[in-house]
Amino acid sequence: MIQPIVSSSAPITLIGGADPAPDILTVALKWGETVVCADGGADTALWAELNPVAVIGDMDSISDAAKDAYRDVLHPITEQDSTDFDKALRHIVAPLVLGAGFSGARIDHELGSMTVLVRHPDRRCILIGDDTIMLLCPPEITLDVAEGSAVSLFPMGDVGCDSEGLRWATDGLRFAPDGRIGTLNKATGPIILRPDAPKMLLILPRAALEVTIKALLAGGATWSVRAG
Repeated sequence: MIQPIVSSSAPITLIGGADPAPDILTVALKWGETVVCADGGADTALWAELNPVAVIGDMDSISDAAKDAYRDVLHPITEQDSTDFDKALRHIVAPLVLGAGFSGARIDHELGSMTVLVRHPDRRCILIGDDTIMLLCPPEITLDVAEGSAVSLFPMGDVGCDSEGLRWATDGLRFAPDGRIGTLNKATGPIILRPDAPKMLLILPRAALEVTIKALLAGGATWSVRAG
């Protein structure tokens, strides 16, 4: 069992190294006042004059200035089989992690972040981008989004997803990354999603962040730790 480095009963803001826009940090910190950094994300925290409770990663991207500033909260993890996002997320126990600085830069980094969300289905995490948010869809979620809101479902494996409130119904369909995907759907009003496996990413407009946070914090069913 992985021992947590950070445990919190409240949401946490996790800062990555993709240099998030200041407004992304502002909205994340509104909900997650406690800050954790993944490696080079510490430089963003230093620039923003934040005080992270931990900096987790292999420490190959963090500057000497940030290392010195946060020397008392550095948690090096030297293995190279996972990303810094993975190293940080798996060592955080919190009701919700808000990720800033994990999307919108290099596409390979963003793809890696998508994989981490699926690799740790028991960790509820929302990645906040300039225009969209992304999360692993829980076993059931109800979102009071506006009619016409974009709703994209992207499968990371074989998965089905029953739904209510979508313009194009998904009940009875099977999705896969090399087969049917569910991007570019639209809400007809409030939506309910029920994937049958922890393999479906949900991508929404950033305007849906608050309702998504509230829905996740309200509880409901969660995925178990992935075997292996």
